[in-house]
Amino acid sequence: MVMRDVHGLAGVDLNLLVALDALLTERHVTRAANRLGLTQPAASHALARLRTLLGDTLLVRGAAGRLEPTPRAEALAPVVRRALAELAQAVRGPDAFDPAAAQRRFVVGTADYAQLVLLPGLAARLSRIAPGVDLTITHIPPGAPAAMAAAELDLALGPPRPEWATALRGSHLFDEQFVCLVRGGHPAATRRLTLARYCQLDHLLIAPRGTPGSMVDDALAALGHRRRVAVSVPHFLVAPHVVAATDLIVTCPARMALHFAGPLGLVTLAPPVPLRGFPVHQHWHERTHHDPAHRWLREQIAAVAAALPPQGHSARKAPPGSSATRGATSSSMVARRGT
Repeated sequence: MVMRDVHGLAGVDLNLLVALDALLTERHVTRAANRLGLTQPAASHALARLRTLLGDTLLVRGAAGRLEPTPRAEALAPVVRRALAELAQAVRGPDAFDPAAAQRRFVVGTADYAQLVLLPGLAARLSRIAPGVDLTITHIPPGAPAAMAAAELDLALGPPRPEWATALRGSHLFDEQFVCLVRGGHPAATRRLTLARYCQLDHLLIAPRGTPGSMVDDALAALGHRRRVAVSVPHFLVAPHVVAATDLIVTCPARMALHFAGPLGLVTLAPPVPLRGFPVHQHWHERTHHDPAHRWLREQIAAVAAALPPQGHSARKAPPGSSATRGATSSSMVARRGT
């Protein structure tokens, strides 16, 4: 394939532009040679080649051996200096990100649960230190790694997924546990929530991906029990409002429950079935791993996560033998199937 010389530079030794910048800066061949790490004859040879290439003497002898630039050289000097600086920056890559002056947008994929927990603090933080940085929050697409590779998505926040293990990088943000929510006047709110009573109640299932079953159902099945799911919803944040208006019970993340319990008059209860909590991570593509702007955003999200209040809650304790740390519920199941 024949490459076209679209810039007209195919026959130009770009090292000559470096030499030209040194000669125009020093206006002395020996000092320019020292600046370039060349011998004086080599610098003189570079000047001769530049004169032939540009069709101009460029530098002429002045007083005290100083070389004076011609009008063509004076016109070239700032252009060459700026071009070399921009080229050096492009080759070296950005080594800093100034959030106060930045004007850019990041696209972050996450479910509404992580939006509730992290977005208020993150938005407040960015408004203070990076007023020109915009966030677009969206759902996590099925092909998140491909979307990140195509620069359509910058980050994904949520429980780690097995299919991302080799495709994306990730870091831990915080851990979450589960509680149950019922309305304040619910019969279960006045009595100890035993496993038998829990299974007799009508449940609300949060199923982000709309698939049947859940981690709670699997845990119950392991104990030889089952429950009735009367209502299934795809979003976390609608669940507390449904519970507040019904006799349904929902098993949900503790930080979400704490957010709604007071305003909606809900009661939190400890699940009587062993449920292991889940971690929340941020995930990104190798393509943006070393980029200063993306690294800065990840640091801000990590700082917001680190400042979250403890997940301790006022849920009533589960009966003996139902430790919240027992069981084999995986974080990937939370992401795939729900509670």
